[in-house]
Amino acid sequence: MLERLNQAMAYLEEHLDQPIQVAELARIATTSEYHFRRLFSALAGLPLSEYVRRRRLTVAAAAVLAGEETLLAIAVRYGYGSAEAFARAFQAVHGVGPGEARRTGAALSAQPRMSFRLTVEGSSSMRYRIVQKDGFRLVGRRARVPLVHEGMNPAIVAFIKGIERETVERMEALSDQEPAGVVNVSDNLAGDRAEGSELDYWHGVVTGADVPGDMDALEVPAGAWAVFETSGAFPQAVQYLWRDVFTQWFPSNPYRSRPGPEISRTRLSADGTQADAELWIPVERVPA
Repeated sequence: MLERLNQAMAYLEEHLDQPIQVAELARIATTSEYHFRRLFSALAGLPLSEYVRRRRLTVAAAAVLAGEETLLAIAVRYGYGSAEAFARAFQAVHGVGPGEARRTGAALSAQPRMSFRLTVEGSSSMRYRIVQKDGFRLVGRRARVPLVHEGMNPAIVAFIKGIERETVERMEALSDQEPAGVVNVSDNLAGDRAEGSELDYWHGVVTGADVPGDMDALEVPAGAWAVFETSGAFPQAVQYLWRDVFTQWFPSNPYRSRPGPEISRTRLSADGTQADAELWIPVERVPA
């Protein structure tokens, strides 16, 4: 898998001055476009679109300093419709405009070319199982919130606090299948999962029951789910499990993620500092 990812990265590098088709990168990596975006973000620590932008502006900076082309020609070659748009993007990454950089030889920032390699991790085993589920219904309350990769998410905390206890109890009564009880669900994430991008956050239950009139519902089709377990400090244990699933488990197993809600079932200790958690990720087998 890592070899194929590096082949996709080599293709990207050769085509920085052309429109990048993520579908083509996914084809080279022999995976789906959806999974390629997810895997790249987890391994690289930044969204694919942001990496491409930084690499283009790194390579463009070398052309700016060389002084052999006009700034407009460089801007157009790297996908900017005007010198002004290029100057704004250049300033945002390098802290100085391209004209000033060319005149003064200013120090600039660089995004190194990425490649992926195997490091020895996973000295502790990951507990997981594959579950085939019939279609089900997610029922509860939903809010559109910003994504936070580490630490508590204030928008989610405020949202949950605003749900009345009586409503939560009615949700719990609807739970009739795994994962049991009230769950936290992320769905419909915008873009490449950059910090601050938006997602639908659900506080609800997995059920086959009818939907109460005052609750939101999401119909989830049948499919396979990889279910992971962890215990540890909250919320870090849950967030690190999410990371480890994409950086360690997927590259080592014949599965890839597929579109669908990602479900977390978390049970906190009395003081709220420790958690036992399950993470349900929709998956499909990688074609042979």
